[in-house]
Amino acid sequence: MKTIKNQEFGGERPLYASRDLFLEEVTIHPGESSIKESRNIQAERCRFEGKYVFWENEDFTIKDSYFAESSRSSFWYSRNCRMSGCKSDAPKLFRRMEGLQVENTIFNNALEFLWDCRNVKLKDVKIDKCDYAFMHTENVEISNYRQDGNYSFQYAKNVEIHNAVINSKDAFWEAENITVYDSEINGEYLGWYAKNMKLVRCRLSGEQLLCYVDGLVLEDCSFEKDANLMFEYSTVQGTIKGDVTSIKNPSSGHLSIEGSLGEMILDENQKEPADFSFTAGNQSRI
Repeated sequence: MKTIKNQEFGGERPLYASRDLFLEEVTIHPGESSIKESRNIQAERCRFEGKYVFWENEDFTIKDSYFAESSRSSFWYSRNCRMSGCKSDAPKLFRRMEGLQVENTIFNNALEFLWDCRNVKLKDVKIDKCDYAFMHTENVEISNYRQDGNYSFQYAKNVEIHNAVINSKDAFWEAENITVYDSEINGEYLGWYAKNMKLVRCRLSGEQLLCYVDGLVLEDCSFEKDANLMFEYSTVQGTIKGDVTSIKNPSSGHLSIEGSLGEMILDENQKEPADFSFTAGNQSRI
C-alpha cells in the first residue's frame, strides 16, 4: 500500500482512480471528485474541503478526520465504508451507499443525511441540523445516538434503534418495520402512515402521535402531557406506563394504561366503528 503523508491537494480529481492508498495528515483543498472511483483507500487525520470526495468508491476507511462545510455530498454511490472518530460540518453526506459503518462521529450540519442507502450501522453518533435524514434508507442499526432535525426516517425500512434521543417533527412517516428500544422521541406527528412499528420502553412527546399506523406495538412506553389525540385510525396493541392525555378514533386493538386516561374520543367522523378496547386506572372500554 502506498503512503502519502503531510501533503496537500486541490482542484479536480487529484487522486482520481487511486488503488491501495494510505493518506495520513493530508489536506484536500476545494475542488471536485478528489478521490473518485478509487479502491482500498485509508485516510487518517485528514482534512477534506472539496466536494464529491468519495464518489463511486469501494472498500475505504476514514479515521479521526474532518469534513468542512465545503465538502458537501462527499459520499455518494459507494460501497463498504467505515468511518470513526470524525467530525463533519458538511451537508448531504451519504447517498446511495451500500454497506456503511460509522462510530464515534459528530455531524453538525447533516441536511439530507443518508438518502437511499442500504445496510447501515451507526454507533455513538450525533447529528444536528439533519432535516430529511434517512430518506428511503433500508436495513439500519443504530445505538447510542442523538439527532436534532425534522422529517427523519421517511419511507425508511427495517430500522432498529437502541438508546437514542430523537428530536424530529414528522419522523418515521410511511416507514416500515421500525423497532425502537429505550429511547426518547420528541416531535409532532410521529409515525403517521407507518407499518409494523414497535416501541419498547420509550418516552414520547408531541401532538397527534402515531396516527394511521398499521401494526403498532407499545411495550411499557410513556407519554408526556403534550402527547394528545393519539392513535387515530391506527391498529395498536400494548402497555403504557403513567398517564395518557387523550386518544382519538383508534381503529382496533387493545391498550393497558397503568395511569389514568384524560379523554377517549370516538367522534361522529370516525370512518367505521372502532374495534378497540382499553383499561386504565380511572376507566375502561372492553
